Amino acid sequence: MTVVRVEQKVLNENQRIAVDLRRRFQEHDILCLNLVSSPGSGKTTLLENTLAAFRPEEKVAVLTGDLQTENDARRLARYGFPVQQIVTGGVCHLDGKMIERHLEPWSLADIDVLFIENVGNLVCPSSYDLGEEAKIVLLSVTEGEDKPLKYPSIFLKSSLLILTKVDLLPYVPFDIEAAKANARQINPGIEILEISCTTGKGMDEWRAWLEKRRSQHHANAGTAAVSG
Repeated sequence: MTVVRVEQKVLNENQRIAVDLRRRFQEHDILCLNLVSSPGSGKTTLLENTLAAFRPEEKVAVLTGDLQTENDARRLARYGFPVQQIVTGGVCHLDGKMIERHLEPWSLADIDVLFIENVGNLVCPSSYDLGEEAKIVLLSVTEGEDKPLKYPSIFLKSSLLILTKVDLLPYVPFDIEAAKANARQINPGIEILEISCTTGKGMDEWRAWLEKRRSQHHANAGTAAVSG
């Protein structure tokens, strides 16, 4: 019983911070996207390819989380955009307080798009709102197509499913149509992209999804400003 009360208290505090983060992102017209997956599904590689396609003058930033090391931040910083590593020291997810603290050195006025690369885990990150506009879940073809059924919460809460490493499909026993069906069983409205960062397959569709989301975000922000 005590464990339940403690967990509820932590989640309530996180929700309070997330509400404030979302307000700040909206005030500064920042599109914030939270990328979640198992370890090794390709979040960092996808972000590398994504950052490489942005023009140098664009206002893009990344917060990347891991239990230890700053390896991912070093990889992503090569593309010239602001990047910070969040080392959780064993915590299996990012939370609002971590995001709040690591945003402090940055001016939000200098950010249009903020990518949050969560800790590799399909369970814990689904419970923690980070103030993001959308969660994006990645599932590689080297994993099981039943992952959406095993870990339904993150698939239910995600706007987009990215099936990664599809260039390996000829070599692994992965039923991609079953994976899609399982994801839609949990979340009928989830959008799905198939991507290979090795061959470039699906990257144009991913960039188009980002641009569409940015346009929708800016339109909504403009409407909110007029209404306010």
